[in-house]
Amino acid sequence: MTGNLPKAFRVGLIGCGRISDIYLKTLAKFTEIDVVACASLDPEESRAKAEQHRIARSCSVEEVISDPSIDCILNLTIPAAHAEITRRALVVGKHVYSEKPFVTDMEEGRELLDLANAKGLKLGNAPDTFLGGRWQTVRRLIDEGAIGRPTGVFAHVGTHGTERHHPNPDFYYKPGGGPLLDLGPYYLTAMIFCLGPVARVAGMANRAFDRRLIENGPRNGEWVDVGVDTHSLSLLEFEAGAIGSMTMSFDIWDSETPRFEIYGETGVISIPDPDPVHGANDFHGPVWLRTRETSRWSHQPRPAGRDDWHEVENRHGFNQNSRGLGLLDLAYAVRDDRPVRASGDLSFHVFEVMDAIARAPVHGLYQTIESSCPIPDLLPENFPESEGFAPVEAEHAL
Repeated sequence: MTGNLPKAFRVGLIGCGRISDIYLKTLAKFTEIDVVACASLDPEESRAKAEQHRIARSCSVEEVISDPSIDCILNLTIPAAHAEITRRALVVGKHVYSEKPFVTDMEEGRELLDLANAKGLKLGNAPDTFLGGRWQTVRRLIDEGAIGRPTGVFAHVGTHGTERHHPNPDFYYKPGGGPLLDLGPYYLTAMIFCLGPVARVAGMANRAFDRRLIENGPRNGEWVDVGVDTHSLSLLEFEAGAIGSMTMSFDIWDSETPRFEIYGETGVISIPDPDPVHGANDFHGPVWLRTRETSRWSHQPRPAGRDDWHEVENRHGFNQNSRGLGLLDLAYAVRDDRPVRASGDLSFHVFEVMDAIARAPVHGLYQTIESSCPIPDLLPENFPESEGFAPVEAEHAL
């Protein structure tokens, strides 16, 4: 389906868990997106979600997928169900935007890309945090030569799991979960957005616990079995020549290390505190720069204790939690018959990188990455107004 969008791009939501709230709040701000139906394995959950967000219909998964008036499926199911729901939607001719990870199996990923291409449909996939103002600022700095040729990247996220804040953390500790698949997509997507595709990787992993104790909600005190590694270390080599390292962990009680940094010939870009609450999920936050000519890029005086570091001016939009922005971009991509920024190709490449990192300890230290992907374009600084649609007035938005 290409060409002119209808008055609203009609979306059917499948998966009404906690993550759906921020998607629905974001999408309600834009006139071109209309979430017209929602479904969940739990009918009570979907009915409550429909009432909370003024969605016209709560119905079964099959009814959402088969509805000919729906243009696109927003797939927010658990990771193990992503591929099945996406495939069913593509088969009946619907575009799909899915939560991460794209799939949990390489062959399923290839089949979905082939199916979408054969049917001329758009595939989009989270994370779309790289479309936020913070990460757009980082990419702009690189494109403008602020640090010269990028030579390296570093990401470290140390948390102590999801059972402290998530009432049903089971799927994080089953195949398809774990810190690499849960947190890795945010940082790998940002790396690829800034540095291009990955050529080869190495990895090691272990786990600290065979069981985790839920510490909140109605299941407080219940134990969850751990079936995946929960501490992952990796090395990455990018097609353009940069190299990097990444730590993703559910086994770290605390750390002074967490940050995301990109190193270049003439400078460093630093994203402080990239943790799952304040960094990976955030579209906004400070971007620090240190170069031989830092003052050229700065809009603030140097902070105390950070000699020669400056916070860079952020000229981009979406400096708040804007999950669902990738779906909005997909709607424009359908209208204009152009590539999706948070695309299936990008997400499949990210998944292959993670899959190779997980394989490396068993099959050999270095794993070659077979796939590649286009580097997404920067958003226009006045997106979405530049695309011809206006957001809903604030008082009318949910």
